[in-house]
Amino acid sequence: AYAPLTALDSKRLRRWLTVFFLALAIPAAILIHQAYSELRWEAFHVYRLQAEELAARIDAELVNLVEGEEARAFTDYAFLNVAGDPSANLLQRSPLSVFPVASAFPGLIGYFQIDTLGAFSTPLVPRPTLPSTRHGIPVQELRQRTALANRIRQILDENRLVQSDSDDRQQDTKLMGSSAPLAQLEKRLTPAGGAENEGNLGREREAADEVPRRALQAERVAAQAAFDRLEQTTDREAKEKQRYTASLGRVDELKLDFRYQEKDAIVSTDETTSSARQVLTNRARKERSTLPELSSLPAAEAMQPAAPVSPAMPIRTFESEIDPFEASLLDSGHFVLFRKVWRDRQRYIQGALVEQQLFLEQLVEAAFLDTALSAMSSLIVAYQGDVFSAYSGQRDVGYPSGGERLRGTVLNRVRLSAPFDEMELIFTVQHLPPGPGSSVILWVAALLAIVLCGGFYMTYRLGMRQIALVRQQQDFVSAISHELKTPLTSIRMYAEMLREGWASDQKKAHYYQYIQDESERLSRLINNVLQLARLTRNEVRADMENTTVGELLQTVRAKTASQIEHAGFNLSLNCEDAVAQRPVAVDVDYFTQIMINLVDNAIKFAASAENKVIDLGCRLRQDDSLAFYLRDYGPGVPRDQMKKIFELFYRSENELTRETIGTGIGLALVRQLALAMNGRVDVVNRQPGAEFTVVFAAPSGSTS
Repeated sequence: AYAPLTALDSKRLRRWLTVFFLALAIPAAILIHQAYSELRWEAFHVYRLQAEELAARIDAELVNLVEGEEARAFTDYAFLNVAGDPSANLLQRSPLSVFPVASAFPGLIGYFQIDTLGAFSTPLVPRPTLPSTRHGIPVQELRQRTALANRIRQILDENRLVQSDSDDRQQDTKLMGSSAPLAQLEKRLTPAGGAENEGNLGREREAADEVPRRALQAERVAAQAAFDRLEQTTDREAKEKQRYTASLGRVDELKLDFRYQEKDAIVSTDETTSSARQVLTNRARKERSTLPELSSLPAAEAMQPAAPVSPAMPIRTFESEIDPFEASLLDSGHFVLFRKVWRDRQRYIQGALVEQQLFLEQLVEAAFLDTALSAMSSLIVAYQGDVFSAYSGQRDVGYPSGGERLRGTVLNRVRLSAPFDEMELIFTVQHLPPGPGSSVILWVAALLAIVLCGGFYMTYRLGMRQIALVRQQQDFVSAISHELKTPLTSIRMYAEMLREGWASDQKKAHYYQYIQDESERLSRLINNVLQLARLTRNEVRADMENTTVGELLQTVRAKTASQIEHAGFNLSLNCEDAVAQRPVAVDVDYFTQIMINLVDNAIKFAASAENKVIDLGCRLRQDDSLAFYLRDYGPGVPRDQMKKIFELFYRSENELTRETIGTGIGLALVRQLALAMNGRVDVVNRQPGAEFTVVFAAPSGSTS
């Protein structure tokens, strides 16, 4: 009647424990996930601030570099400058004439100037009218200076910003024409010895030279229009149509995630560079400077290799208007930094060429790799929307979940200050490293998971054990009811028959014997139940006394002889004389009850055995411990139940289909009583049968 209810209770236990587990686990998981997400977004925000700070630092450094170039005077782009008071006629080399080129501007190749006639010059080499030996330049250095000057001119020529030397000569020949017309003019206007005709010839010569000279000047001035075209590329529509030949792609073509930043919004640098940017975008400045008029030196004096500078050389003071620097990326991949200077209503172009790779390595890459951003992000450098450099972040341990979803997310997109305002720095997430508190959250999550899972498992096992115990108790009640009711019914029946005189004299002895046997069995059962009650109250106390092994076995034999004989079994007692004389300290009542329960167990489970013999004996072990054994010749004990049979209320058979009687407490009492006497009980299978052994340790000081 109780089995279905018990099964229902076990299902209900699993159901309620599952609900309880989920009620704790789901909020805890949500809380941990929320905390981890907040930590992840906090880390994202921290790295975004670092990206903004790095971009502002790069921009501030670039602004300072450009300001340094802005501060250079117009006269610095000439090889010679006037030193001190102009009236003293003291000349010195320009700061830009240092070789090798020494500049704080990263990747700078060299400086150049395009005059109003379109002629190229550089402060690295002196003008041809002044021999270099006057300025202490060795021949080898002069060659190196010239090679660098030619390289600068070649780069400008490749980008159609100046005309090459051959083009200049061809253009001069084309404009000046052949000398034949002048020769014919001389012949026509110069009779022999005619002074007047010589004057006319001079005027005609000047008139003939003036036309090609003006045409040459107009063509060379037009050469500066190339820099005007560079300036015009700042127009937004022109930029979109223009494509850098070495581009790695367009920013719009990259698979970037702009969810946390507008795709078309470019963040400006912080306020630390706003004032510097304002300075660079101000209108042109004016300065007053002096230069020697080298072109006015007499040709004979200028060509003398070691002649000192003429003290009468004119020094001219003039005022110039200087526009802010502009920057542009050339088709060759070089950056050109240039400005326009107005002097005496004539325009000059002054600037510098910058190597793109060195510029980015020293200004951007070095600063990027020195920060923690390089371990988790990528830096894309774009110019006018074209990507021409990218630095990937180093691989590191990141968030196992969520962090990888942010791959490609834009941390910050910054446009640098003028004149490099067409350059963008785009920081994207490669992977998001864990924040400083992530390890704590992970440990708390792991500990909470262990506690929840362990608690759920232990509670489930405890509940199932309690349910199993309830089932065993129910089975015990059913078994004890059966064990008590059957013999009591038989005793009552035989007693009534004896009282009424219905039994013959021959049967009376049999009935009396049956009543005695069943009474003894009931006594044993009641003793077991009482002993079980004392065990549950922890009232088991052994009364140890010294006796010999032989005496103990004889006591057991006397207590179990009738039980064994009535069941149709024979008792075989085996014990050597030396062992039989050995003293042992036990509780005789407990030991006797142990053996009675073992004999009762053997009789029940070996009832169908062919050899109905019970072996009772003792032996000494190698460790000098004393072992009492009891063996039957029945089916033995299944291997998977050898430990379970000593558990309270355990029975290997179903109570509804069992063939043997019993309550499931006999062997449990055997183990508990053995432990109370500092012994232990064990079971092994023999061929055939099972052997139960009760072992007592050797007394201290004894020898084998």
